[in-house]
Amino acid sequence: MRLTPAIELEYRCKQMQDQMQVTGLDAVIIVQNADLYYFTGTVQNGCLYIPATGQPLYLVRRDQARARMESGLKEIVPFSTPKDIPAILATYGYPEPKRIGLEFDVLPILFLERYRKVWPAAAFEDATPLVRQVRMIKSHYEIHLLRDAADQLHKVFVEAKEQIKEGITDNELACQLEYTVRKNGHTGITRMRVFNGEMGYGHVFSGADSAVPAYTDTPLGGLGVSPYFGQGASHKPIAANEPIVIDFVGSVDGYIVDQTRVFCIGGMSDKLRKGYDDMLKVQDLMKELATEGISWGELYSRCHTLAMEMGYADSFMGAKGSQVSFIGHGVGVELDEYPFIARGFKDQVLKPGMVWAFEPKLIFPGEGAVGVENTFYLSDDGLKQLTRTGDELVIL
Repeated sequence: MRLTPAIELEYRCKQMQDQMQVTGLDAVIIVQNADLYYFTGTVQNGCLYIPATGQPLYLVRRDQARARMESGLKEIVPFSTPKDIPAILATYGYPEPKRIGLEFDVLPILFLERYRKVWPAAAFEDATPLVRQVRMIKSHYEIHLLRDAADQLHKVFVEAKEQIKEGITDNELACQLEYTVRKNGHTGITRMRVFNGEMGYGHVFSGADSAVPAYTDTPLGGLGVSPYFGQGASHKPIAANEPIVIDFVGSVDGYIVDQTRVFCIGGMSDKLRKGYDDMLKVQDLMKELATEGISWGELYSRCHTLAMEMGYADSFMGAKGSQVSFIGHGVGVELDEYPFIARGFKDQVLKPGMVWAFEPKLIFPGEGAVGVENTFYLSDDGLKQLTRTGDELVIL
């Protein structure tokens, strides 16, 4: 079990405090698991109280012993209810907060009301933008974990070449690949921040099923095996001369890398083959443009324009009526972090340390889907690619 170094946690909390100084918040209270893991190194039940100055207090309901073992923070304090927090703060000499930040995008209203009862005179504000901004710049330690996740994911695509055969179902192939990634250290969960965002290990589908839309805010959906989780692999048998799309997520110590490749048995139609090659051209344009200072929105617009010029207005990033307004998304401890290579983000720019998955894809109802996805990061020396499986269409 690899534990997040204490110096890494201290740096992250200090970055949050720097953001708080700018916005004037007296305290930020973290409760969501992904954020708890990022700032404390564990997900033991409780909350992290980050004051504008001073040591953060990790207030743990259960399990306190495990929190002390897994977290490198200095102050890990037992508590039972938010009502206990004012007395704990007084013990540490911390003043009563007047402006408190919470994760409004993910916090249940019931939790918010509990904290309002503790500090009825305080103003509660959304700390989500601060959390996202701190998390979007990855440290060298985080990049190391992401490289490990890319190595893990490469094994999945190597295994796919051995497992794909006519007659096996999409779900059977998915099970084999899920076994491979789990055996190589995947944590077994893919966290997403968006409300009702749900994901397993990724998606596997073939032929026309790869073009079936779903409720997810993703270009690909899939039929799934039940409306209860209406996405991903179904029981459709894999056939020759159709696209087989594998969109999988690697995860090492919770750090996510996203990758998509297309396979086929025998070959594909000229239309789908050309579409795949064109999506590689969109990716090449992103690689050329992704330099420090370009806005996320401009990067999206330039790549989107190229796809439109190629004639894919009704199929780029979803079938007509089900298209998404992004081509790339940040990754880290969640699958939907900053930056977003998406429409509307004109004021946010690429900076060294940002990591994102870029996924230009085409969806043709009744025929199938094609496209590519790789995970990249912007270093001080320029754009680097984390995923390392070849981009070529794999013909078996």
